[in-house]
Amino acid sequence: DMAEKLIKVAALRELRQAPVLTPPDGLYDEFSARFPYEETEDPETSIEAVLDDLASGRPMDRLICGDVGFGKTEVALRAAFIAAMAGYQVAVVTPTTLLSRQHFRTFTDRFAGLPIRLRQLSRLVGAREAAEVREELKTGRVDIVVGTHALLAKSVAFADLGLLIVDEEQHFGVAQKERLKELRADVHVLTLTATPIPRTLQLALSGVREMSLIATPPIDRLAVRTFVLPYDPVVVREAILREHYRGGQTFYVCPRIEDLDKVAERLRKLVPEIKIVTAHGRMAPSHLEKAMTAFYDRTYDLLLSTNIIESGLDIPTANTLIVERADRLGLAQAYQIRGRVGRSRERAFAYLLYPSAEALTEEAAARLSTLVDHTELGSGFKIAMRDLDIRGAGDLLGDEQSGHVAAVGFELYCQMIDEAVAETAARRDAEEGAEEAEPLRFDVPVDAFLPASYVPFEAAKIDIHRRVVAARAPGELRAIRDELDDRFGPPPREAENLLALQRARIELRLAGARSVELRGGRLSVVGVDLDSDGSGALAERVEGALYEWREKTASMRVPEEPEARLAAVLALAEGLREAGRSPMIEKDMLPAS
Repeated sequence: DMAEKLIKVAALRELRQAPVLTPPDGLYDEFSARFPYEETEDPETSIEAVLDDLASGRPMDRLICGDVGFGKTEVALRAAFIAAMAGYQVAVVTPTTLLSRQHFRTFTDRFAGLPIRLRQLSRLVGAREAAEVREELKTGRVDIVVGTHALLAKSVAFADLGLLIVDEEQHFGVAQKERLKELRADVHVLTLTATPIPRTLQLALSGVREMSLIATPPIDRLAVRTFVLPYDPVVVREAILREHYRGGQTFYVCPRIEDLDKVAERLRKLVPEIKIVTAHGRMAPSHLEKAMTAFYDRTYDLLLSTNIIESGLDIPTANTLIVERADRLGLAQAYQIRGRVGRSRERAFAYLLYPSAEALTEEAAARLSTLVDHTELGSGFKIAMRDLDIRGAGDLLGDEQSGHVAAVGFELYCQMIDEAVAETAARRDAEEGAEEAEPLRFDVPVDAFLPASYVPFEAAKIDIHRRVVAARAPGELRAIRDELDDRFGPPPREAENLLALQRARIELRLAGARSVELRGGRLSVVGVDLDSDGSGALAERVEGALYEWREKTASMRVPEEPEARLAAVLALAEGLREAGRSPMIEKDMLPAS
C-alpha cells in the first residue's frame, strides 16, 4: 500500500505543472537586505537554485543540506517570501514545539511591516486559537503557517498551498512526508537538514531529488571543541563554571526524562553557584514556554533537558554542552545536539560523557569516535554519509528509512515511476480522446547488475544504473560501455547483460511491444503488429520464431541455460526491427549483435 501511494504521488508530480513563482522587483532586494549577516558563497548558490526551481513551472523537490547555523533558514525565508508575495500559502513544518516557536519568532521578525499574515499551529497554541487557525487556512486568510505534526492532521485544509518547507526532516517518517506532498501534487517542496537520514540521502545522491550543499561556514565561526570521556564530576563542575564566569550559559542534556530530577539534584550539590531550569517534552505547554523564555532571557545559567533541544534551537549565548549517557544517542542525533553550541563567535565546548569503558558497546564507541573525527565546521554531510554507510539506504518504495535493501534498487524504482507516469499520462490522454499508450513490461530472469567487485563505490553504481535506465538510443549505451572500460576495465558478464537488456528494451519499445515475458521455456513479445511480409521476414531471420497475428505476439523456444535467455531476447528484438516494424531506428544507430 505504501509503495503504491509513493509511486502515485511521484508520478503525479512528474506530470503536473507547478505555479511559476518569481521574486517581486525591488521588494525582494529589500527583504534580502534584512538578513543581518554577510552571506557566504554556498547559501547564495542554494538560494539561486531554489529561485530557478520556483520559476521553472515544475514542482520543486529540493534538499538543502547544511550544518547547523550555516544559513538554511535564510534560504527558507527567501522562498517563503516569494511564494507568499505571489499570493500562495506557505506551510513550515517542524518536528518539535520548541523549534516551531523559534521559527515563528524568526518569521514574524523578518516579515514585520509586510502585508503577510502569519499564524502558528502546535501544542503551544490553545484549542480555540488552533480552531481559528484551521478555519483561516481553509478560507485563505493565513499566508504563512508555522507548525508541528499538527499541520499533518486530516482536519487541516489549505485554500491554495504553494510552498511546503520541512525543517529537520530526519525527525519525520516517510508516511508523514508523503502526506505533506499529497496535500497538493503540484506543491513546491523545500527540505532542510544538517544530517539527512539514509533514505533521503540515497534519493538525493541517485538523482530522484535535487540537493544543494551549504558547506562554507559563516565568517568568524569557530569549530566546537569536542571531548568524549567517562563521567567525571570534577570535569563537569569546571566546564559549567568556566562558561558561567565568561558570561555564557550551558546546556546539560540527559536522554531520559526519568533521570532528570536525580541529575538536577546532583548538579545543585555539585555547582551551587548557578541557577538551573528544567525542560522536557512531557511538560505542560505553558510551563515549557515559560522555562524556555526564562532561559532565553538569561534568568538561568544552565538548561537541563532531554534531547528536545536537538532540533534547530538558536541561543548564541549558550556555548558549553554536556551530554550525559551520550552512548545512548544516534550519530545524527548527537551531531545535531552538538550543533546547539558554537553559534556565535565564542569558542564552544562539547563534553560527551559515558559511564565507563566497560559499559560502552562497539557500535556506541564507533558513533562517538566518528563525532571526534569530524569536529571541523561543515561536517554534517560527512556524518550523514557515514550514517548511510553504517545503517544502509532504507527502502525507496516503503517506510523503512534505513536498512540494506540493495536487492530492490534504483533501476526498479525508475522503471516503476516510468510505468506510473505512462499510465497516468495515458489515462489523461484517453480522457482527452487521445490514443492510449502502454509502458513496456519486461519479465525475463537475467543476472544484470554492476557487481561490487567491479564498481566498488555505491554512489558511482547508482549513477551508472540511472544513466543506463535513462538511455533512449543505442549510441548512449555505447558511450556508457566505453566509459566503464576506461574507468573500471572490461565489464563482467552481469554488467554486459545490463547494457544488452536496455538495448533490447529500446528496440522493442520502438517496435511497439507492450510486454516481454519468459514462461515455460517460451519467450513471448506481445503487442507487435506485423503484416504477412513482416512475419515471413521474422521467420527467415530468427530461427524458430513464430508470429500469431490474432494475439499480435512473436514467440520462440529458449534453451534452459541463463546465457541463452538474453541471446534470445536480443535475437527476437533485432529480428522484429529487421522485419520492418521500426522505421524510426536507423541502421547506423545500432551496434553489431
